[in-house]
Amino acid sequence: MKLSETTLDLIETLRGSGKSFCVATIVRTKDATSAKPGAKAVVTEDGELHGFLGGGCVTGAVKKQALKALETQEPVLIRIKPKDEVVAPVDTDGTTLHKSSCPSGGTVEVFLEPMKATRRLIILGSSPIARTLVTLAGAIGYRTIAGAPGDESGEMQAADVCFDDFSEAAAEAGPGDALILSTQGRRDREALRAALGSDAGYIGMVASRRKFQVLAEEISTDPEHTQRLDDVHAPAGLDIKAVEPEEIALSIMGQIVELRRAGQLDDQTAAGDETRKAAGP
Repeated sequence: MKLSETTLDLIETLRGSGKSFCVATIVRTKDATSAKPGAKAVVTEDGELHGFLGGGCVTGAVKKQALKALETQEPVLIRIKPKDEVVAPVDTDGTTLHKSSCPSGGTVEVFLEPMKATRRLIILGSSPIARTLVTLAGAIGYRTIAGAPGDESGEMQAADVCFDDFSEAAAEAGPGDALILSTQGRRDREALRAALGSDAGYIGMVASRRKFQVLAEEISTDPEHTQRLDDVHAPAGLDIKAVEPEEIALSIMGQIVELRRAGQLDDQTAAGDETRKAAGP
């Protein structure tokens, strides 16, 4: 497989991973350079560069500027020139300049495009509300990951990824992701244990407060799963007096969007406190 194909495969993998990254593409070169126009690489959040854009004179500048682009979430064009040709931080045409000490003396222009982490929703269960969440979340740009053992209808297969196991689906969740339990009487305890073992920034359960309290009391005897019990929001969703499955799914997505827009979903504690306030006593 060509290096460029490997880089494209990595981009697709990262798009579904819930992590931000930056795509670097060489758009123009002048004089001798080891990498040519069209070459692509990926810079991940940890500052690692995957792909080939040339020697250290180029990759150092690319990694540094790519991390800045990830912070600002704004694309940028940079120009890397021999150090004796750089007399200012910005070129005459407004392009940011970086010095190169490479003996080849070539100039490289690189376009950096930050790719924000894909919003993801993990759904455990195959109830009517779970099925509606797959459709609704997908319609507003979320990548949906389902855990639906025993899904007789097969409708949960409409999710972007569908596991026949609660734990496998829950293990996909990261701090910036939301996880919803909508088992509604079918293997509730198993799903709740899987959710409590996840890293999801938001955990919501479609259940009455009374039902959740009963489940929580049973699970509280297991020290492995008690740490995050206070982070579970039951019932999940904003209080919009929802009754129908579609309305309940809408209230859940409304709450998740509210938290994300407030910048709270990455902080499990803050998200938990604010969500409980929004949901009421």
